[in-house]
Amino acid sequence: MSTTAPEQRDQPTLALSELPAPPPSGWRTAERTLRLLTVAVTAAAAALLTGRPWLLALAAGPVVLVVLAAPGRTRPAKVSATAEVTPSRCFEGETVTARISVAHDGEVGLLDPGFTPGPGLTLREQRVGAAAVELEFTAARWGRWTVGTVDLDLYDGGGLARRTVRVELGEVDVFPAPTAAGLTPIPVRLPERLGEHASRQAGEGVEVVGVRPHVWGERQRRIHWPSTTRRGSIQINEFGAERAVDTVMLLDALGDLADPVSGTSTLDETVRAAAGLTRAYLRTHDRIGVISVGGKLRWLQAGSGERQFYRIVESVLEVRKDLGYRTPDLHRLPPRALPAGALVYAFTPLADQRILDVLGDLSDRGNPLVAVEIPFGEPAVDPSDQDEVWAGQLWRADREAIRFALRNKGVPVVTHQPGETLDLAVAPLRRGRIQGRQR
Repeated sequence: MSTTAPEQRDQPTLALSELPAPPPSGWRTAERTLRLLTVAVTAAAAALLTGRPWLLALAAGPVVLVVLAAPGRTRPAKVSATAEVTPSRCFEGETVTARISVAHDGEVGLLDPGFTPGPGLTLREQRVGAAAVELEFTAARWGRWTVGTVDLDLYDGGGLARRTVRVELGEVDVFPAPTAAGLTPIPVRLPERLGEHASRQAGEGVEVVGVRPHVWGERQRRIHWPSTTRRGSIQINEFGAERAVDTVMLLDALGDLADPVSGTSTLDETVRAAAGLTRAYLRTHDRIGVISVGGKLRWLQAGSGERQFYRIVESVLEVRKDLGYRTPDLHRLPPRALPAGALVYAFTPLADQRILDVLGDLSDRGNPLVAVEIPFGEPAVDPSDQDEVWAGQLWRADREAIRFALRNKGVPVVTHQPGETLDLAVAPLRRGRIQGRQR
């Protein structure tokens, strides 16, 4: 097999060794002063070596400039800087602006910012003014990121001395860009809670589920005339009760695999797809919860409303920090993390035996369950090498065996291709209602 097989993606963090050293305190010699003094020393040395007195005048010139340009009492004694980052929460691809304001009690000739960026953000533009610096970033990847550190160099009026002020820009929450999704498949059994999904139980809904004989006192507008004509007795339309769905998004954060061709991250696509499906169900006023299985088990109980979407996203922003730090013994999920009879969508690359054990436990509980596979690409195979060809066939057969084992347990498996709408993956689920295992 080729060495371009999917690899575990490292967590992008800023190591302590990469942090810049603390800047020196107080004023110190600037680059302009060093250049002028270098010219003076070089000219004086040349005058001594060659015996030409006119070179001493060349050596005295830079010294005179340093003395005349010295700011004296106009140099600031107190310098402070404050930073404001807006917005503190955004989605992938949006712009984050950091504005640094400088206050001082003297004269400053020039501001020169030095920026050490944090992961997850890309510096797009830098604007420097007389008393402020403005930095614009692009949010590249979802997560809770440190924006970075700015060492702001302040030069005096003559540019001969400088002083450095360090400003920490803090953190920013970058939410995943939800994958486009609009379809909301529903299970066979729905909880006794009003919603927008037609159930098979009779009730006051808008979807006709059958006809039945007329009972005295019922509205005439519900008469189904074709059945009445055929049967010779009055038949009434029977409507299905409208119920809500309890849905849980199960996120596989046990690892982060990178496609060897496109570089797509399975963890990134997992969260984006889950965010898109969450929005689709919240638009139909369903209750949504989330469980992330990784180094640390996290869950958020089901809720509804627009605020629930942001609660769910914030609850999974820390999953990157869980990668590789712990190896939990996952036999089953806590009962309180999963509402009874809730529809579970498991977003997973199907690459870890532990997540397969969790899916098996959920299937045994009787929860309606859908496995949404996030593909991570196939290993590259050299067609001229028969051993690699056989190894590739074994790899694909193993993947298909995993899917077959899940389907044999009654768990439908759909595949979401990154970059495509999620409706293409969940559309086959609309052919019938999702049914959990009967216990």
